[in-house]
Formats: sequence, structure tokens, C-alpha cells
Amino acid sequence: MAAPEFQDYYKTLGVPRTATQAEIKKAFRKLARESHPDKHAGDKLAESRFKAINEANAVLSDAAKRAKYDQFGKDWEAYARAGASGGADPFGGANPFASWGASPGGATGRPGSGGVRYEFRTTGGAPAGAAFSDFFHMMFGDEGAAAGEPERFAGGGNESIDELLSRLGMAGNAGAGTRTGGRTHAGARPVAAPPVEVTAEMSLEESFHGTSRIVEIDGKRLEVTIPRGAGDGSRIKLTGKAPGGRDLVVVTKLRPHAVFTRRGDDLEREVPVTLQEALLGGEVPVATLKGRVLLKVPEATQPGRVIRLKGQGMPRFKGDGTGDLLVRVRVVLPSNLSDEAKAAAQRLAELVDQPDPRG
Repeated sequence: MAAPEFQDYYKTLGVPRTATQAEIKKAFRKLARESHPDKHAGDKLAESRFKAINEANAVLSDAAKRAKYDQFGKDWEAYARAGASGGADPFGGANPFASWGASPGGATGRPGSGGVRYEFRTTGGAPAGAAFSDFFHMMFGDEGAAAGEPERFAGGGNESIDELLSRLGMAGNAGAGTRTGGRTHAGARPVAAPPVEVTAEMSLEESFHGTSRIVEIDGKRLEVTIPRGAGDGSRIKLTGKAPGGRDLVVVTKLRPHAVFTRRGDDLEREVPVTLQEALLGGEVPVATLKGRVLLKVPEATQPGRVIRLKGQGMPRFKGDGTGDLLVRVRVVLPSNLSDEAKAAAQRLAELVDQPDPRG
């Protein structure tokens, strides 16, 4: 069998060898969208291109694989021959080509030498090289593909690269397979079942103090603790707690409150004050979720003024600390004035030098 052809992964993604991880990811996502097989139905070249892009990303997005690829690159075959011929091991005992060229009976030979049989098989019968090339397997052995969350991208549905390759009859990101006379390659990473999501409604007071809910799924009852500070749309994940070992995700929904409005970790409310308190200042009792506090109203406070009470808001759902309470002042004017009160008000208006607010 001829030696696998060297692949320039940087050229495949169209990035320089000095590219950052962010640049590599950006290039991969762009090319994956352009070459998505769903956009090129029946185009085998597009499928092949998509596979090559995925392979290049699997190497260059993984720091360890990228370092090995940068070190040996196009010279990998020479190092493979050096290791197979019994010379000094240039890999320091970690030669990824050590078993390449081994026949089913244990004989070894140089890559590409006559009579040496080398093939890939998968447990499902599809060629392992369908997902990643022979060069990838020679270069990285059992390492498989880059670990982490499956890459998803817009323009081709919400499936991951692994899921798409599997649908196309390819082996997926891990390139699962065994090879005759050699080691077994790592199996394809199974696609995790989607989590089970349930919604839990709660009051603002329950969000402030923390609460719990009983969730029933397929006849199974689970008590879920909802931490302090959980808000509208907060997600609490319970790994493996749903039927079948799936993850359970509880999404919280906050009911409207009669007094307070939540804005992130801050709370807002309105407090009415008298004309005297607005004009001359004073201390006004204000109810918070922690208890009652005194709000200092400065003299000449205008209607609609917002006064911030530090630390009287919501506890943070993730992290330490507490938000603030923003109090909006609403000035309530006296009504049903007596003649004497009207005269006093007229006298006050004459004494106060107030500019025209509409000017």
C-alpha cells in the first residue's frame, strides 16, 4: 500500500501557521458552512471537502496535536521509517508510527514496502478512513479527534460535525476503527442524548431565599433545589438524573410581583412621599425583601427621582454579592385644601423664586 499523502492542514483551513485558536475556529466555521453537504446534495466532492475541513480542525484546534503536527509535519514519513528500521527512536518512546507496517503475523516493514498489508476496519463495517485520512491515523495513532463540545454552526441545521459525518456514513469525529496487526483506534464519541427540560415557576420571594420543587418524569419524582438568586430563564442542571441516565435541566420562570420589578440582580420599586417630605426632606420607611429600612429623602426631591439602596437587591445566582434596590420617588400632593391651606400655599408660591419649568 502506498504511503498516505501528507496533508497541509493550515492550507485546508486557509490560515497561516501562526494563526491563533480564534482565527482557526473562525476559518473552520466559515468553511464548514460553505461546504455543508446539505447545501450540496449528492456532491461527493463537497462531502470530501467537508471531511478534510473537519480533520484539519480536529488537529489544529487541539494544542497537543498541533504541536506534534508542527514538529514533524511533512517529514513524518522519514521519522516513521527511522522508528521502524530499529534506529534511535526520535519520538522518545512515544512513536505514533511504531506499529505501522506490521503484518497480521507480526512482520514489519517500511511504509509503502511491497507485500506489507495495512488496512482499516470499523466494527460497523464502514472504512475508518472515511472520517479521517490514513495520514491522520499514522500521525496521531489512537488519539482520535479533539475533545470538547461538538462544534455546531448556523446554515446547516443544529447538528454537530460528528452527527453530520455519521449521517453521511462516515465514522464521525473520532475516526473509530481497528487495523490489522496494529492497535485498536479509539471509538467514535457517542452523541449524547439531549437533556430533559422542565419548567419551574416561583415567586420573587422564593427566588430571593431559595426554594425547591418536586419534578415528576415518567413516574419518577425528584426534588430539585433551586439556589438563591435564580431568575427568569435560569438553568439548573442535574447530571444523569432523568430516565435513561439523561441530564435533567430545570428552567426557572419568575412570576410577576405586585411591588418589585427585577432587573438582573437589582430590584426596582416605587415609594410615595408627602409634599412636606419632598420639600423639606425626611426619613421614609421602605419595605425590602430583607425587611424594613429607612430611606433618607433629601430636601427638594423631585417626583420620579431614583434613590439607590446598596445591597438591598437580589443575591447573585452565580457568584457572591447582592444587587441594589432602586427606589423611585412618587410625590403625593394634598387634596381638599381648606381656604386657610390655599392661602398658605399661595403665600408659599409667592415666597419661592421658582423659574418656569416649561421654559
